[in-house]
Amino acid sequence: MTSLFAQDALLPTGWAKNVQLTWSASGHLTQVQPDTRPASGVATVPGPLIPGLPNLHSHAFQRAFAGLTEYRGAAPDGQQDSFWSWRTLMYRFAARLSPEQVEAIATWLYVEMLEAGYTSVCEFHYVHHDTDGRPYADDAELALGLLRAAQATGIGLTLLPVLYQTSGFGGLPPNHGQRRFIRSTDAMLKLLQGLNPVCDAQGVRLGLAPHSLRAVPPEGLREALAGLDAIDPTAPIHIHIAEQTAEVDACLAWSGQRPVDWLLDHAAVDGRWCLVHATHMSDAEYQRAAASGAVAGLCPSTEANLGDGLFDMPRWLAAGGAWGLGSDSHATVNAAEELMLLEYGQRLQRRERNVLASAAQPQVATAMTLQAVAGGAQASGRAPPCSGGLAVGQRADFVALDASHVALAGLPAPDMLSAHVFASHRRSAIASVWAAGRERVSAGHHALHTSAAAAFVAARTRLLATT
Repeated sequence: MTSLFAQDALLPTGWAKNVQLTWSASGHLTQVQPDTRPASGVATVPGPLIPGLPNLHSHAFQRAFAGLTEYRGAAPDGQQDSFWSWRTLMYRFAARLSPEQVEAIATWLYVEMLEAGYTSVCEFHYVHHDTDGRPYADDAELALGLLRAAQATGIGLTLLPVLYQTSGFGGLPPNHGQRRFIRSTDAMLKLLQGLNPVCDAQGVRLGLAPHSLRAVPPEGLREALAGLDAIDPTAPIHIHIAEQTAEVDACLAWSGQRPVDWLLDHAAVDGRWCLVHATHMSDAEYQRAAASGAVAGLCPSTEANLGDGLFDMPRWLAAGGAWGLGSDSHATVNAAEELMLLEYGQRLQRRERNVLASAAQPQVATAMTLQAVAGGAQASGRAPPCSGGLAVGQRADFVALDASHVALAGLPAPDMLSAHVFASHRRSAIASVWAAGRERVSAGHHALHTSAAAAFVAARTRLLATT
């Protein structure tokens, strides 16, 4: 199948009627024609088409850890449970992962993502070495497992190997729990050079993720960015930043600046960059970061799960900022639910409704979907134009909603999307999902659903027996 017809489709300009989509053998859209009739032999989808959502922030292995920290335990320095106590438990879990387990977890996660309306993922990959912190015989072994998981499931992949060198601002040495993450700048650039042809052959976008300012000292960041530019000056760059108030305080103590201000003063931040979380910014940082062209990478379910805080979306949008969504630690794997949580967080903070709607797009689910798709496409490092969604030149990534679902039946298409986000079980109203022009989910299920789920459960069971 290289063509499809929909009575309703959400294009970058808004909802359109009677749309025919045509795509190439490479899975990129070559025609998006509204107000037309289906060509002979072209199938019609039974519900509205919406663009697949890019998932711009993922730590795949953490899916096997979801649900296992929801209890109150002893936290450092007598404090309540927080991101930092959660991180200690996560390190303990990450210490036991085998390459086979990483691949099994990622394969199931990518199946889940596709079934939940994500059609591509930015994998922020930082477990590099064996359980003792030594490189594998093939230094790319764990990255190659992620590539195989993406290829098997059909999800689009932006692979972001993570540079991790220190445990805190000022060059603090890494701790034992970080031993599998640590890599010199030279070793990172060598890894990228080796992965580059493999990713090209698979149609995977390759970039770099300096983990955070606390994990990469200034000289490491400067050298890594220069080396990346020598390999690919268009490659995407993602970084965790200003996620926690303790991180902001530590950065101020080290440099006299807040994290986002420091980054903007010391790196050429532009549209290649994704600032993951960026939860705690000053007014000036919101303005400066938005003006840089960088995408804010928001992860509402993880930010809620870890008690990070709430991003001020109206302030970001008023400054002209782009944004996208990620599922991060995968406490939730559900594209529509991330949209719902983002809007609900803003409602709770501001005591208003439909906060992220706009004059141009008064339907809040429509407005959020279009913005998240555009920002996610940009953060994924796709070739221009970075509008994302159902437009010529973009990947043929789209989701067909189930028009017969009880929450959607009989509604106009924009209201169907609203019901999908706010009134269904979020996944239950998805009928089919296409990634790069291939139907990967039919009747709500991926072809690998059963086998991948069984492999995931087996991998998690073995992990829990050793932690």
